[in-house]
Amino acid sequence: MSDYFNMLNDDEDQGSLQEKPDLDTTLQTLQSNVDGAANATIFYGLSDLNADEIGRVQEVWRGLSDEYRPKLLHQLVDVSEANFDLDYRAVGFMALTDESSLVRAASIDLLWEDESLELMNRLIDIAQWDESVLVRATAAGALGRFILLGELGDLPETETVRAQDVVVNMLSDADEDSEVQRRALEAIANCSHEIVPEAIEAAYESDDPRMQASALYAMGRSYDNRWNDTVLREISNPDPAIRFEAVRASGELEIDEAVPYLTHMVQGHDREIKEVAIWALGEIGGNQAMKTLGALADEAERDEDVDLIEAIEEAIASASLAGKDLDFDFDE
Repeated sequence: MSDYFNMLNDDEDQGSLQEKPDLDTTLQTLQSNVDGAANATIFYGLSDLNADEIGRVQEVWRGLSDEYRPKLLHQLVDVSEANFDLDYRAVGFMALTDESSLVRAASIDLLWEDESLELMNRLIDIAQWDESVLVRATAAGALGRFILLGELGDLPETETVRAQDVVVNMLSDADEDSEVQRRALEAIANCSHEIVPEAIEAAYESDDPRMQASALYAMGRSYDNRWNDTVLREISNPDPAIRFEAVRASGELEIDEAVPYLTHMVQGHDREIKEVAIWALGEIGGNQAMKTLGALADEAERDEDVDLIEAIEEAIASASLAGKDLDFDFDE
């Protein structure tokens, strides 16, 4: 993601793309970009399109290759995470009906910021009726944020209960694909539905490592400390996906006993585990977590690891707000 961020910043510094490219230029670039290389003209030009503009984009879109369309959407996801000013909602909604399942799934990912009931209702339909397991699983997982918004009162629960009902039905359907079911579990764990503890237990006892990983994800999202011992046990699991979710859950559940394990993990070479362990230390807070983060910050500064420095700074800020007594001085 940082590569896209740097590319966009470079273009802005050069003054070449301070204004959004006109649509004709964008479409010409889109058609000529046959190798699918990252292109700032396309990234800026596809942002914030109105109804007439998206209609013109769709005409060109149909002529793009089956390989390029999902690749471009994944690029737009990365770009939108690096630059919050770019708005690809129109492109995302357009691609929801693409003939390619890879494109439809990627379009759901592209709409990661959208919290509208319009999208929730589309996802409910997609999760139930799309012919592709991948797309239905992606839609089920995306419903999780709407379930959470309903739980927090940011969307009417009278509306988001429909999303709850859909994912609960998926979990209860013995004929449903396991990939869809595990995404449904991850989604329903965002609320206090009575099925959550039982569903987590069943998934954790599954023989499928992917389902076990989703169970650990759900344990963290449930914010239920009954799972602390299980999470601590799985932090050392040899399966990378299970270990990753256990580390993340330890942060969400703010398990103090996890800090020694996390302190060891941030010294490892697995970048994904290191980054999620840093995040978890920030969520847990306390003196030992702060000392570990402080020492790691010094290492990252020496290595000039900009991305890691940013992650550590965010974790330190979170740890400072964790509400635990601190006697650690960063000047020591």
